[in-house]
Formats: sequence, C-alpha cells, structure tokens
Amino acid sequence: MTSRKFATRFTLSAVATLALASLSASPVRAQEHSHGGAPHNSGLAQTVRQITETYKNVSAAQEAGYSLAFGCVSGPESGAMGLHYVNMPLVLDGQIDVARPEIILYEPVENGGARLVGADYLVLADAWDKTHSTSPELMGQKFQQFEAPNRFGLPRFYTLHVWAWKENPTGMFVNWHAKISCDAFTGPTQ
Repeated sequence: MTSRKFATRFTLSAVATLALASLSASPVRAQEHSHGGAPHNSGLAQTVRQITETYKNVSAAQEAGYSLAFGCVSGPESGAMGLHYVNMPLVLDGQIDVARPEIILYEPVENGGARLVGADYLVLADAWDKTHSTSPELMGQKFQQFEAPNRFGLPRFYTLHVWAWKENPTGMFVNWHAKISCDAFTGPTQ
C-alpha cells in the first residue's frame, strides 16, 4: 500500500471515529452554554442557515467537498444525528470558521432523500490549544469538550452542533436531535 493510500485511509478512519465520538453519549465535560431557544432566536443559527442555504441539496455539499463519512447515526434513547457530510480538509485544519462548518447534517427522508437540518463544528483540541488559550466558541456559543481518555481512544476534541434548520426540543446546541430518526435511511446505520 502506498503512503498516500495509507494516509487517506487513516484520515477517513479518524474522521469517522471523531464524528461517532461527538455523537455518542460518552461522558462530556460541557462548557457552560445555552441549550434552549428556538432556532429563529439565535444569531448563530441564523448565520448557519445563511451559510448552509446552498447545501439544501446534498449534491451541492458534495460538489463543495463534503462526503458521507458513514451511514445514519442514531441513538436508541437520545434521538439521532442523521447523515454526516464531512469536509476532511476543514476537520484537519485546526481552525473554526463559522462560514466553513466541518460537517453538514442531514435528516434522511422517504425515497432516499435527505433534508438539511444543521451543521457541526469540530476541531481537535491539541490543534486548537496550540494557538489559543481558551476553548473555541462561535458567536458566544461555547463548544463542548470531550476528554481523553474516552471509550473511543481519541484525543480531546471540541464540538458544537447547530440545529439551524429543524427545531430541537432538547436544545439548539446539543449533540442529539430528539426529532430526527434514521428510519427512512436504507443504508447502514451507526
């Protein structure tokens, strides 16, 4: 196997693992932040809606460098996260930019379709901490930090989910969406 193929496989495996970890119910040291409020009342959610408007069709996200990292992610008791379209270069750049979410989130719908529901901002903590003295935040919304060691064997990372397109009764910035299901997805589920 060439070193390029190895690097590609390693990178894809790392992103899938990170995405799964950010979706899990593993212990999280949450930074203080708001979970409530309707999407219409959040400046961050409005900004995310403006930025992701062009990704309502999954093919537009794919053309912009996002690809499905794994099947539909569902939590048996916590709702679901749906489909994660990941932009690998953004995940690996160690930066957070509200205009460039690392992950675009979709809800599977009938007939194999997908509906845009939000974005997930994710950065490895070591990469972030090298150039910052505080945890990341976007427009006043602090990220959650997943500590290491964790059950996935990952280094610490920060994540922020923004449910900008579908109101979540448990909060706009929580990991799981109570009203999303993987039932309509015909591919693999996590």
